Amino acid sequence: MKVRLRIQRFNPEKDRKPWWGEYEVEAEPVDRVLDALHYVKWYIDGTLTLRRSCAHGICGSDAMRINGRNRLACKVLVREALAEGRGVITVQPLPGLPVIKDLVVDMEPFFAKYRMIMPYLVNNDPPPERERLQTPEERERYDDTTKCILCAACTTSCPSFWANGEYIGPAAIVQAHRFIFDSRDQAAAERLRILNEWFGVWRCRTIFNCVEACPRGIQITRAIEEVKQAILTGRLG
Repeated sequence: MKVRLRIQRFNPEKDRKPWWGEYEVEAEPVDRVLDALHYVKWYIDGTLTLRRSCAHGICGSDAMRINGRNRLACKVLVREALAEGRGVITVQPLPGLPVIKDLVVDMEPFFAKYRMIMPYLVNNDPPPERERLQTPEERERYDDTTKCILCAACTTSCPSFWANGEYIGPAAIVQAHRFIFDSRDQAAAERLRILNEWFGVWRCRTIFNCVEACPRGIQITRAIEEVKQAILTGRLG
């Protein structure tokens, strides 16, 4: 069937401001929006620029704004997007980050916040003969936040981040949660100190945009609240 796409375009080398490109593509209802974008790039306009890799909802590369919502283009079916857009699929880059070209944004500010929370296991004890063991209950404590794929859909859907780009953002807090509540890690106090700064967890206003945007279904606001409680009580239980 014929599908109409409306794509926000911007090439900083020649455009003064973003503009809208409109395209008609051949697609099946069960194709994904990513497939429709590929059709545009491969058969209509090769200058269209987008980022993607695995195309299976794991790498997070193709996060973008589809019909006004942050999602992965590889996980949204054409028929779903058409129904939402009343016959037109509107695609834009993620908001709140600098646009490099078309649908590609500069992820460096996002990953700078990620690096701030020390996203790695810290344990200064002598290495055991085998692995560092955990009980199933200890592993379950932070299981939800291990699902993050760093797509930035949550952070760039957050009004607090739009208002102040210094806010560390929900994705970084989710990654911090994953290590703060890991029984093998010894840097929880340092991460909580970082998140207790003016740019940290207290800028979250529990709007839940992040939860709606997360393609992995992570309970992000709950994780942020658990980090806040750990800061207030000093307890990780």
